This record gives sequence, C-alpha cells and structure tokens, in this order.
Amino acid sequence: MTKNYLAQLVGVFGDPIEENPTVVMMEAAFAALGLNWRYINFRIREEDLAEAFVGLRAMNFAGINLTIPHKVNALQYMDQLTPNAQLIGAINTVIAHDGALTGDNTDGQGFVTSMRENGIDLKDKRIVVLGAGGASRAICVECALAGCSSIDIINRNEARGQTLSDLIAERTPADSGFIKWEGTARIPACDILINATDVGLFPGTGRPDIVYEDIHPGMIVQDIIPNPANTYFLQSAAKMGARTHDGLGMLVCQGAIAFHRWTGLEAPVEVMKRALEQEFA
Repeated sequence: MTKNYLAQLVGVFGDPIEENPTVVMMEAAFAALGLNWRYINFRIREEDLAEAFVGLRAMNFAGINLTIPHKVNALQYMDQLTPNAQLIGAINTVIAHDGALTGDNTDGQGFVTSMRENGIDLKDKRIVVLGAGGASRAICVECALAGCSSIDIINRNEARGQTLSDLIAERTPADSGFIKWEGTARIPACDILINATDVGLFPGTGRPDIVYEDIHPGMIVQDIIPNPANTYFLQSAAKMGARTHDGLGMLVCQGAIAFHRWTGLEAPVEVMKRALEQEFA
C-alpha cells in the first residue's frame, strides 16, 4: 500500500518576495535529507499579519521566517520568546509546536557562528558597527553576549543609534558608544569593523561612506551582504590590508539554525552553501 504524506510547510512572511535566495537554500536542504517539506514565500501586508498567524496555526506550519516589515510587529502574536529574542526586541524565526508559537532571532546567532567558523574569537574584541537597523541590533546583542569588550555604533539616525548603544551598555556585559554618521564617517580604533547596512547589496554597487584609510592591516572587516559576496566595501578594505569576510556565511548559518529549530535535525550546511553560491553566480 502506498503511504501518502502531507508536505510540511515552512513559510516566509514579508515583502518583497521576488528575489529570495533563502527559498533555494532551504529547499536544497530539505531535498538533501529526503524531507517532504516545502519552504514557500508569502506576501503579507502589515494589516493582515494577525490573520496570517491564524492561518499558520490552522495549516499546521512547522514555522516561518519573517522579513521586513514584520520582525517587530510579530512579537505580539507569539506565545513565548527565546531569551535572545526578548533582548533584541525583534524576531526573524517562528517555531510552531503543539499549537504554540515561539519567536526567535537567528540573525545574530548565525553571524557569531559564521565568525567562529572563520576562526575569529570575539572575546575581548573591540567592534565598530555601521548601521543600527534590525540586523545590526541582532548582531550587536549576540556579539556582546559572545564576550566582546565594546561595540561602537555609527548611524545616521541618532535616536535609533543611541537606543541600540544604550541597550548594549545597559543590558549586556559589553561597553558601547554612539557616533553620529555625518558626511564621511571616521572609524575609531577597533579589532573588527562590521557593515550592517544594505549599501552594496545587488543590484547596488556602492560602498559605505567612511574613511577607508582608517582601516589598518590585520583589522577584521565583515560585511553582512551575501550578494555580491565580495562587495566594493570588502574590496576597499582588502586594499588597506584588512582580513575580510563576506555575508554568505551568516546567511547560511542563520538558516541552518532555523532548519534545526524546525526539523530537529542537523542542517546540511555544505549543501545550503553550494545552493546559495550557485544562485548568486
């Protein structure tokens, strides 16, 4: 007798949905492990978010990823939050289990995992972060919890940048300061410089407006942008002698963490990475 299986759905709520390489990455991971699962894009308007979560429960989804603009608004629909999601104040991953929804944030966890896989020990490191959006918030919190000594935030929006700096200084072991981004930003002395903005993301070709001469040989420079992997920002940093790392690893690692949360299985990381590399080629 043929046994019938109902495909388990893992959705992604957000806008826009036209280009989402995460779908390719996750579908490749499911196929590699022989799972009858699907990862599907959904365009959800902000005013329809509550109804979307009703549908998620009704259709027995294993979970979802959330993109802009839902990462903060979705908090109110969760039954519980992981400790790091509570601290960050935003979620990008929802795990559904026995009718209960748990909100998590894998962005910063994926970033820290990627750094460690690149042989970078964050303990006692001085970090400077460009940008103070949702990705920056998750990265800063997780880097602080991983043991870095200080995190300075450079951002054009003073209120957002100061709020993030205060969060790090008051609720994590790390020190933090805020630098308003006016004109071409100077980079204070640090061990690690992180671009957490979307400047340079395909099809864009720009780079953050900073004084690149402030980058010194041996400094670790990290971009969170996965496409293109070798951004103009990283190329400019490499010319100054920096050790550079692209955003592909962060995307894979945060996806692998979510995969494990949903399935209970270890993610096929190399399969996921190859799928992304082919997608971005």
